[in-house]
Amino acid sequence: MADYASDSSDGEFTETNVLLGYASKEAEEDTISKLGGTPDWLDADKPPSAALARCKVCKDMMALLLQLNGELPEKFPSHERRLYVFACRRATCRRKAGSVRALRGVEEKKKPEAKSKPEEKKQDGPGLGESLFGAKPLGASGGNPFSSGGANPFSSGSSNPFSSASSNPFSSQPAKPAATAPAEKPAETPAAATTTTNLSKTFAETLALNTTPAGPPPPAEPWPEKAAQPAPYPTLYLADADYETLDPTSTKLPANVTIADADAPEPSALDREAFESAMDATFQKFADRMAQNPEQCIRYEFSGVPLLYSKTDEVGELLTKRTMPGCPNCGGRRTFEVQLTPNAITELEEDDLSLDGMEWGTIIVGVCERDCSLRHTAVEEAGYLEEWAGVQWEELSKEK
Repeated sequence: MADYASDSSDGEFTETNVLLGYASKEAEEDTISKLGGTPDWLDADKPPSAALARCKVCKDMMALLLQLNGELPEKFPSHERRLYVFACRRATCRRKAGSVRALRGVEEKKKPEAKSKPEEKKQDGPGLGESLFGAKPLGASGGNPFSSGGANPFSSGSSNPFSSASSNPFSSQPAKPAATAPAEKPAETPAAATTTTNLSKTFAETLALNTTPAGPPPPAEPWPEKAAQPAPYPTLYLADADYETLDPTSTKLPANVTIADADAPEPSALDREAFESAMDATFQKFADRMAQNPEQCIRYEFSGVPLLYSKTDEVGELLTKRTMPGCPNCGGRRTFEVQLTPNAITELEEDDLSLDGMEWGTIIVGVCERDCSLRHTAVEEAGYLEEWAGVQWEELSKEK
């Protein structure tokens, strides 16, 4: 991992807003966030429907890849939330849609009674890093990886293609209602502004708002006995986390790049085409980020921008066009929250000598930016919703 000097003034290192999670066999403060193992539900007596953890290809139960303590006290102070990512262990299901699925568990707590006089929000509560990974509270001695340094590490920013169009997607102001049919004889001046606003709504947004289900969710499917479930991956805790630091002056070359002899003959057109194809800029950026912090297993930034493995596959094209599917539960937008890196495969399969292991390059999880609760669930009742899992599969030409 690149070294970081907080008092450096020469700009040698750059710190990003991305939290990197590292695997450990030993648990520290946080025993919720982990790779592998078996899921720990918000309410142990009321798990979600088993149908949410079945492979959509073979219909078998899937194994847990990631469980993340997703509490965000600054954004959703009354929500207890967790993320789960499952994958099918059958080799015949790999590279097929539905063989990896993501869930979001949320339980809304009772809100405290409103105070007679509003008070300024204090900053001495548990920090985001402490909630996610069990890090030390802000202000604790030693290097605190979650120190904000005066900046909001989870700011959506105007350049974020996965956040709301509003400058503050989590504002307490109520959402604007869906567009309504114009009056038969609209007023002359206000009508123009209203029409412009309605026309600016994309087809996808309108479709999501009009197709939000109104009835209760289907009955929960009971979980099968453990003997009927796939063998879990070994449990590794995500007890350590750091903000990503990069060396902008790094001259590391990817493993698949060689320096040609100056006296070598000019490459043919075919060779140049093959070289340019291999030097895919998106993948090289991905490989460089991985090389600078090679032990990272997850990358976390709520409302951030995922690091793409490719821009030319289905997921890459989808995200570069800013068309992550909306939330089917509330009709709102989804936003990026976390992704798994190739090193997560290395950690989970460390004791597996099989050469026929997992083949994804990265798994990107998009969640409802409102953190909506499952319809027809009461306050202090846990509910689980399927979220969007974009899987970018390892390309054979990039394995070596």
